[in-house]
Amino acid sequence: MKIDLPPQYDPKSVEKPVYQRWLEARVFHAVARGEGDARQAFSIVIPPPNVTGALHLGHAINGTIQDILTRYHRMKGDNTLWMPGIDHAGIATQAVVEKTIFEKEKKSRHDLGREELVRRIWEWKEQFGTRILSQLQSIGASCDWDRTRFTLDDICARAVREAFFKMFKDGLIFRGKRLVNWDTHLQTAVADDEIYHETVQGQMTSIKYPVDGSPDEYLIVATTRPETMLGDTAVAVHPDDERYKHLHGKHVIVPLVGRRIPIITDGLLVDPSFGTGVVKVTPAHDPNDYATGVRHSLEQINLLTPDGKVNEKGSGVFLGKQYSYAGLKFASAARKAVLADLEALGLIADVKPHEHEVGHSDRSKTPIEPYLSDQWFVRMGDYSDGITLADGAKKSGLAQAAMDAVTDGRVKITPDRYAKGYLDWLGQKRDWCISRQLWWGHRIPVWMFVWRGPVATSPSDSQQVKLELPYLTAEQNKQVAVQVIRPGEKGGEILIGFAVRPGYPEIEKLLEQNGGQQDPDVLDTWFSSALWPISTMGWPESHATSETRPSGSVAAKSNPRADAAKTLPHGRVSESSHSGGIPPEPGLLETFYPTSVLSTARDILTLWVARMVMFGLYCKGDVPFRDVYVHAVIQDGEGRTMSKSKGNGVDPVDIINSHGADALRFTLAQMATETQDIRMPVVKDAKTGANTSPKFDIGRNFANKIWNASRFILSNIDDQIALRGNARPELEKTLALEDRWILSRLAATIHTVASSINAFHFSEVATALYAFFWTDLCDWYLEIAKARIRAGDSTVQSILLHCLETSLKLLHPVMPFITEELWSKLPNRTSLLVTAPWPAADPAAADPAAETQIAIIQSITSQIRDIQNTYSAARGKPVVLAPRNAATQQAIEQSRLVIESLTGSPIAQNAVDAPKPPDAAARVLPDVQIFIGGVIDKAAETAKLTKLRDQLLKHITGSRNKLGNEAFVAKAPVAVVRGLRDQLAKQEEEFAAIEKNLAELQS
Repeated sequence: MKIDLPPQYDPKSVEKPVYQRWLEARVFHAVARGEGDARQAFSIVIPPPNVTGALHLGHAINGTIQDILTRYHRMKGDNTLWMPGIDHAGIATQAVVEKTIFEKEKKSRHDLGREELVRRIWEWKEQFGTRILSQLQSIGASCDWDRTRFTLDDICARAVREAFFKMFKDGLIFRGKRLVNWDTHLQTAVADDEIYHETVQGQMTSIKYPVDGSPDEYLIVATTRPETMLGDTAVAVHPDDERYKHLHGKHVIVPLVGRRIPIITDGLLVDPSFGTGVVKVTPAHDPNDYATGVRHSLEQINLLTPDGKVNEKGSGVFLGKQYSYAGLKFASAARKAVLADLEALGLIADVKPHEHEVGHSDRSKTPIEPYLSDQWFVRMGDYSDGITLADGAKKSGLAQAAMDAVTDGRVKITPDRYAKGYLDWLGQKRDWCISRQLWWGHRIPVWMFVWRGPVATSPSDSQQVKLELPYLTAEQNKQVAVQVIRPGEKGGEILIGFAVRPGYPEIEKLLEQNGGQQDPDVLDTWFSSALWPISTMGWPESHATSETRPSGSVAAKSNPRADAAKTLPHGRVSESSHSGGIPPEPGLLETFYPTSVLSTARDILTLWVARMVMFGLYCKGDVPFRDVYVHAVIQDGEGRTMSKSKGNGVDPVDIINSHGADALRFTLAQMATETQDIRMPVVKDAKTGANTSPKFDIGRNFANKIWNASRFILSNIDDQIALRGNARPELEKTLALEDRWILSRLAATIHTVASSINAFHFSEVATALYAFFWTDLCDWYLEIAKARIRAGDSTVQSILLHCLETSLKLLHPVMPFITEELWSKLPNRTSLLVTAPWPAADPAAADPAAETQIAIIQSITSQIRDIQNTYSAARGKPVVLAPRNAATQQAIEQSRLVIESLTGSPIAQNAVDAPKPPDAAARVLPDVQIFIGGVIDKAAETAKLTKLRDQLLKHITGSRNKLGNEAFVAKAPVAVVRGLRDQLAKQEEEFAAIEKNLAELQS
């Protein structure tokens, strides 16, 4: 058969044209189930990468895993959807753009104003926002790019608004003044999960607090943050601490500010054995102190301005002198000034060096400050009246609903050890702070009013209000939910919040015309991401048009290209003006929700996965996915996290350029075991200077092997066989041993690959594919059948063509580019491999007898080759085989010609009692001894066999000890004990054979 394949595989010349073929054929596009469509649905949503992001190995391994699953199910004939998209990444994106503007123009966001800054961010998004999607395409991601979503597009914005309105109306969203983590650089709240901790060297300062009314008595308080004392509202001691019982109910004076504060008793906060047993309480600047303040109804004094400076409350009069720290940076200049003044007053009792953990914002990399502020929250804990999910089920709260979904098996987490972290985090039932003091994101759709009239709140936890506005119609009032945001004091003014259902811009205008002001904050990015599985598919089912677009979303107000068609990375023009993809058609949600599986990293099990489960249950009435696969994290060879700052990261794009996408994918799949982390040695490429890893050479070498073997097979197919196509030979007993064996191995590989993909054992998938193609097909079958191939045997040609075609199908989910290219070179191939049917394992092909016999051939051949490689004089010399029993002798005899052809040495004798030739090199297998005479150095061989005998003796002793342990034998499974006894019997026979060989060497 004439073939058109270059002698070398060049990924760069193959990958882009192949991907373009897929795009032009629209093979990635899924459709909602139509009438009579009985196909099983498989769907997966991409964890949306940040719009600021570039491809890294975490994206690459997760993208590879998702693509393996997607391609496998597409080939199985399932109606398959892989939904792509990107996240607007509120804090990260705004920070990047603000930094760029300041560097170029020396302007802050406040200089530009909200509208202009958001316009600039949209411009940046249009220029750089799809970079990572293009990079995902370069690794072969077979997403339905027509459906690309963006968390700020019209479709997703409507879902966010609807979910917010529903939760606000049900009292699950509320506003309150609480202690939050504050990023003073970005001037916004951040979540607990968006903080990392670093150990810093500081000091523990012991400060004297004068006891009120007792001039010579002090309470000594130790702290690492002396500046926070300006906001102290109590000091606490343990109620059982005898040292301080005489001070219960008394007061101390806070140095520098002169505030008189109570001495309280609190057994939860204070450990009497630690330090002096006295703890300062600053409710507005420490989480533990905040909880203590709530328990004791203490005043909360916020000392901070949003940019991290001391405000006017950081002042006071102490011992007749005015002290003020207003305007100083809180944790730096103010700390130094406070310490200096305390030192001057003689109120520092002790100073000691002290290492402690300091929280830092993951976005700005600056220290976090606890900060008391008004924020919006989602109520996670149990609700007084319970909550009703979309399917009508009653649950005590959102967190409990998400916990139940895992404990009752509706959502399965693999590996299952990660379920504990998920459940533990949800079990805390901490309310979720969802407001961010940013301008880029989904603006909170609540309009505030200072209300002077009477209102009647409901008795529920949510302070719901039944209030109709006179300037709204009865129908319009139904689209508004009302809450008391801040109750007034003694009948005074109160703050009322009106949330508006999406799609009613006229109501929003009326609220603003009558004095309402929309909340300036935006929603936490994770709020919109939590809706990703349903928002991308069109929930709620009716969609906003350009006339009814929600006016409160950034997407609606601020997109500078609102009327321009958007070009997707692959060149297709979206049908939606700025949604990033075509609108979801009716039935899409019903067809593909719940999604089948989510693949993700462990670090967002709480941030994202748990919240998707909550929102899926609450909004749609079902879990968002049936399976969650948690992939391992890639580290460098020393076990360190890869990062640009450490210089130890590997850029997947560099690997694609140097090794090819298939090499990258195969290597990552092979490394995707169930271990917690993957270690990858990192080295510098001598030519490019880029970081790489020798691990990827495995994938490149395998791709080259596939190419070269395919070229060899196709060049040895006669035209008649080629025209007939892949007509697999009937499984007749007349087939040669090697034919029956390779077909049996192929059937076993089909089963292993499919079952391993279904079980998310991706390393086993890669291992099985490598073992079959490289070892079974290339190293053994082609070698054994070489003479038949040269002779033009039609049966072996048919088998080779069948094995190649089936191998390409099996390899395709892992290595799509090279397999698609080779598939196009097969005879009579007009369709694409990506849509070819997945091969079915034929039970009739299983041939255990053939596999056993070939295994004997392989072991004997390998040992003969080992002797030949060790002793050059052994090459071509006759071989003597001494099998263990007559059955083994017969099996060897049946394969005599194969062994001889593979080793180039004749078998001189094959008998149970075959004597060892003089000066013979020997290899001892469990079933046979192998000798090649006249090649041995007696002294060296004696040393080698003696070492082998001693090692074997240790194993024998261990086995004997186990079997001699009555407790072990009684408790161990029968099969284990039987296997150990069989193993011991073989070890003892092998030991006896070695002893015999040693005796012969010494004779």
